[in-house]
Amino acid sequence: MEYCRLQIGCLVVILYIAFNYFKTSHYEGRKHKITLFDILLVIVIISLFFDALTAYTVNHLELVPPFINKAAHMCFLLSIDVVIFTMFLYMLQITECFPKSWRNRVLLYLPFVINAIILVMGMGTLEYRHGRNTNYSMGIPAYTCFIMVAVYIFFTLVLFVRRWNYIERRKRANIFMYLLVLAVVTTYQMLVPEALLTSISFTVLIIGIYSNLEDPAIKELSHYHDEMVMGFATLVEKRDDNTGGHIRRTSLYVELIAKELRKRGHYKEILTKDYIQNLLMAAPMHDIGKISVPDAILQKPGKLTEEEFAVMKSHAEEGGRIIRETFGNLGDKQYMEMAYQVSTFHHEKWNGKGYPRGLKDTEIPLCARIMAVADVFDAVSEKRCYRDAMPLEQCFEIIKEGGGRDFEPLLAELFLSIKDEVKAVHDRVSTAEK
Repeated sequence: MEYCRLQIGCLVVILYIAFNYFKTSHYEGRKHKITLFDILLVIVIISLFFDALTAYTVNHLELVPPFINKAAHMCFLLSIDVVIFTMFLYMLQITECFPKSWRNRVLLYLPFVINAIILVMGMGTLEYRHGRNTNYSMGIPAYTCFIMVAVYIFFTLVLFVRRWNYIERRKRANIFMYLLVLAVVTTYQMLVPEALLTSISFTVLIIGIYSNLEDPAIKELSHYHDEMVMGFATLVEKRDDNTGGHIRRTSLYVELIAKELRKRGHYKEILTKDYIQNLLMAAPMHDIGKISVPDAILQKPGKLTEEEFAVMKSHAEEGGRIIRETFGNLGDKQYMEMAYQVSTFHHEKWNGKGYPRGLKDTEIPLCARIMAVADVFDAVSEKRCYRDAMPLEQCFEIIKEGGGRDFEPLLAELFLSIKDEVKAVHDRVSTAEK
């Protein structure tokens, strides 16, 4: 036991995390799709088991049959490669950089497959050496494993730096720290093979990912927050004789537009992970100011008078005021400011003839410009108390005609280019309402 205490201790820690993770994920029978983190967690447990086993067998060569020793080392070295490669795939996933074409995926997996083949074929060269305090293994399998680990840790760090904006700001420092610890400990392990510190680096990796990205309790809290915002916004919308479908559709349209913008490389410095997440949480609040508009005006079946329209237009400024007073003390200033801008400025027009401030062009915040396209499209595509719904093709024509006048030309063109996705969202939400 003296040679594998560290590995056993780390294994106990990871088993505890795994127990809590899977228990919470499957709580009350909820469905849980297998994720890369699930795979990574299981492979790390397997790796720590073989780490402890090989730490024992390599130091008891006289007791352990050679073929068992080599088999245990082969499983351990392969598990190390799988852990590091899965970690790289996980980083590709969270930074939205996972290749979609099968050719790129083949190129992604090929080095790992070649490495595994070389490692297995070279097990005959595995040798055991005596260190100061412990024995350790070397040979082609160990060298191959070292090279694989070094290359993919390097790729992971490069990916992290290059896709910085695709990671939430509050999580960047922590993710960088556990990747750095992984790199440092792994480098030391390569330079001092008898150190046997692989278990520490893997334990730090799992704790870092779990606490920052995968803790089910934090995810559940975030989900409740989103549901609360959506529920509050839907209650306001129902005053307008609306079922709440407007909120869901416009939020999905906003998501389509924002992600397509980022995919095409537009506004890369603005459309960070934080920005898009805040935008998706702020979008349901865009008409929150309607809570101050009297029902007689909000539900009037005919055309509004000038005085009534002035009251209706006041919902933009009023929405901004409500958000500042209601969410101003929540501590998330970025979200509060985003919600304020979306609510206050989503009726501004590209040509400066909108309300409440008469802003034009890029004076209008990007989040409000995106919201304007989604809001107008859904407003004309659904039935209102004063008119019937328009055919979708006519709705798209309205967006096209509004480009450069009501909407930013780029956003109008982009919205028309994702017509199929927009139609799918419209049909899916409309069907769910029935």
